[in-house]
Amino acid sequence: MVTVIYDGTFEGFLTAVFEVYEYKFSSVNITTKERFQQNVFNNHHESLFNEEKAARVWKGLTAKISAAALSQLYKAFLSEETGMEDILLKYIQYAFAKKQTIESDYSNAAVLTVIQTAKKVYREKHRMEAFIRFQLTGDGLFYAVCQPDFNVLPLIEKHFKSRYADQRWLIYDSKRKYGIYYDRFKVETVQLSFDEKTNNGKNIQIMLDEKELLYQQLWQQYFKSVNIVARKNTKLHIQHMPKRYWKFLPEKQSDAFR
Repeated sequence: MVTVIYDGTFEGFLTAVFEVYEYKFSSVNITTKERFQQNVFNNHHESLFNEEKAARVWKGLTAKISAAALSQLYKAFLSEETGMEDILLKYIQYAFAKKQTIESDYSNAAVLTVIQTAKKVYREKHRMEAFIRFQLTGDGLFYAVCQPDFNVLPLIEKHFKSRYADQRWLIYDSKRKYGIYYDRFKVETVQLSFDEKTNNGKNIQIMLDEKELLYQQLWQQYFKSVNIVARKNTKLHIQHMPKRYWKFLPEKQSDAFR
């Protein structure tokens, strides 16, 4: 068994796939540097990102599967689920080995897992687009913090760039400790450092504009006023808005829906 170690990026993963073929590894698993645990029973190979190798794998895939299947492959990668790289490798190997398209072959375990995982990631993407709440900071930046189950920031970038095209904004994933920043022209991936007062970026009350604090109070009062206790259906409410998102919603800081 050979363990192929890569940098954790999708392009790095494609490079690793290329080198599985290049070095003719027959029994292999792919993992990130962070998750790699060396032992005496396996060899390891460190794969360094190579743009040409990654591009060749992607080009090969575009000739074998549809754009929709390519999107599923990428979404499944963003799930970050344990062992997903090995499943994706099996999917890719199966695609390259078959003359006919394999993307609807639900009898293949790798294909089925990729499809099912991509659906879960897609649902999380839509939830983030619906539940992310921006807060205005003192320097005019609209800031939002989230903690999605999957690494969906690359998937929601286009939505927020289009919807808030005339504003500077930053969406920070406190679980993965990175964010996407839009400066009214382009979106960039950024790494942030916070002091202890902000609780890893989750609590930025000290940075908020005074008007933002007033807005949040009005927002909470509005939700309290429209909440009809007699018609309260907690089970249905949680179904549409899972509790794990509540801590990032200003309206949920009120007692109206608790």
